[in-house]
Amino acid sequence: MRDDLAIGPEKLLDFATRVFAAHGVPIEDAHLAADTLVQADLWGHQSHGVMRLPWYVGRLRSGVMRTVAEPRIVTDAGALAVIDGRDSMGQVLAARAADEAVRRAKAHGVGVVGVRNSNHFGTAMYFTLQAARAGCVAFLSTNASPAMAPWGGREKRVGNNPWSIAVPAGRHAPMVLDIANTVVARGKVYLARQKGERIPLGWAIDHKGDPTTDPIAALSGIILPMAEHKGYGIAVMMDVLSGVLTGSAFGSGVHGPYQAAQKSGAGHLIIALDIAAFQPLAEFETRMERLIAELKSAPLVKNATEIFYPGELEARNEMNNRASGLLLPQDTLTSLRQLAEEARLEAHLPF
Repeated sequence: MRDDLAIGPEKLLDFATRVFAAHGVPIEDAHLAADTLVQADLWGHQSHGVMRLPWYVGRLRSGVMRTVAEPRIVTDAGALAVIDGRDSMGQVLAARAADEAVRRAKAHGVGVVGVRNSNHFGTAMYFTLQAARAGCVAFLSTNASPAMAPWGGREKRVGNNPWSIAVPAGRHAPMVLDIANTVVARGKVYLARQKGERIPLGWAIDHKGDPTTDPIAALSGIILPMAEHKGYGIAVMMDVLSGVLTGSAFGSGVHGPYQAAQKSGAGHLIIALDIAAFQPLAEFETRMERLIAELKSAPLVKNATEIFYPGELEARNEMNNRASGLLLPQDTLTSLRQLAEEARLEAHLPF
């Protein structure tokens, strides 16, 4: 079949689920992990989509990431809990932590869950949206392997340490922010390398400390922080919340999903606030609709056609991509074919 044809997201989800299951992941967890990847592609974030499937498979094969999740709660203090993930899949642990935070928020008004000894979980907004759909305001932070230098340095010591906030927005799709503290997530540099494209000046410096537009040089060098010293400062504080506070690894002790031979040590912190404890949910949603209307009514700058609230573009992308199908880079298609051959799943390839 031609590679330039759009791929149906349900077929892609089925294939990715089968790949995880073929490597020993229980079917429910396999479906969840696969869904986080396909959902990222639907939102338009291919840097966190099925492009990463071979990375996770590599970690499962090497044994540094458990196929069967066996987390345990090591702190249970009413509104607060700490989960030891015991090197389970990050997506599975983050989803369970979100459920736990929502459950505790409904009982106490707030639920706070720390996760230690986890793994990379994909897009943070997948899990904050999970809580927002349950009537909560949600915050999630995670740490990551070193990608940038401390401000003023030229050696990797700080992860991009992304974070997300999501809230329900009445008749609109939820408002959600999901950002890394580097200029871009490192996955976008990997995606540029896959596509054979240059990266914009200002994204990274090479190993000598010189600005570069070469994604290969950028990956062996340093990704720059967003907003200069401010992005560096936020990234460090997210590591404090995600790693130091939760009892997980931090700084250079965290390893990324593409490091197949090393345990991750990633930590997360999720906070859920039950909106009904502040005010009736319907009233909150009406207020959110008013906020969105105010944002969108601002006069436009030259060449702008519309104002979007955080998360709106992703919601539109999902709607369009579900209708028209997904177009994936050739390198991603090649890696999916290889996974299919290795797992004897050629008959289930979605293209």
